[in-house]
Amino acid sequence: MQMNPVERVQYYAGVPTENYGGKKPPFNWPSCGAIQIEHVSVRYDKTLPPVLQDVTVYVQPGEKVGICGRTGSGKSSLTLSLLRIIETFKGKIIIDGENIALMPLTTLRQRLSIIPQDPILFTGTIRTNLDPTRSKSDKELWNALEIAQLKPIVSEFNLGLDTSVSEGGENFSVGQRQLFCLARAFLRNSRVLIMDEATASIDYSTEKLLQEVVASVFKDKTVLTIAHRVSTIRESDTIWVLSDGEIIECDSPANLLAKETSEFYSMVQANK
Repeated sequence: MQMNPVERVQYYAGVPTENYGGKKPPFNWPSCGAIQIEHVSVRYDKTLPPVLQDVTVYVQPGEKVGICGRTGSGKSSLTLSLLRIIETFKGKIIIDGENIALMPLTTLRQRLSIIPQDPILFTGTIRTNLDPTRSKSDKELWNALEIAQLKPIVSEFNLGLDTSVSEGGENFSVGQRQLFCLARAFLRNSRVLIMDEATASIDYSTEKLLQEVVASVFKDKTVLTIAHRVSTIRESDTIWVLSDGEIIECDSPANLLAKETSEFYSMVQANK
């Protein structure tokens, strides 16, 4: 048993690293937020079956897309492929005219924003968690906190922005950590925001607050929302329903709810 850690270290030391090379996109990329997914198939390993199969879909600049489906349908895999956490082995993803497979990973992940299901804060200060690259002014940081409804909380601390954050952000509630992630996403000012079941672990009042802030602050941005509760995506422009790695329905919420035979209709009825 004592040799297990040695075995694991030896294994992970030999795991191939990601390819961080590539051609940098224009400085202001993405400028519109148009996403073109063309015949994309992805898998977690060459030895495993695909989790997305021949997906083709287009997202208009500034469109709000709600993504839903049963467990294991491929919802999270689709967003992970946008960040190239899992690579496509067929097809391509083009954002504002640039093939994301050809650009450096660091650049891609810096230009897109994500609010994850499990909000992450790092050991350090509030300042370094909001602005790791130290590129924003104090005024911009306080403005982001105000937008995320966190300014009163942070103002109570004697050190303000320099208040310490414990490992994993344990000195803040899950809802507060989620709002910090929202403030971080706002500071990036990305044209594309991904919300990966961001309301799954928070109470209803914080969920409502998060939705209201996203609706106002990111109203002109492209937002992809993976739904934990179907009600959270009822106001989206377009709904994607996934099943077994394929998009089986793609239409407005009103049109899908008008069809009693649609999968989205049955999911809404099941959640009442």
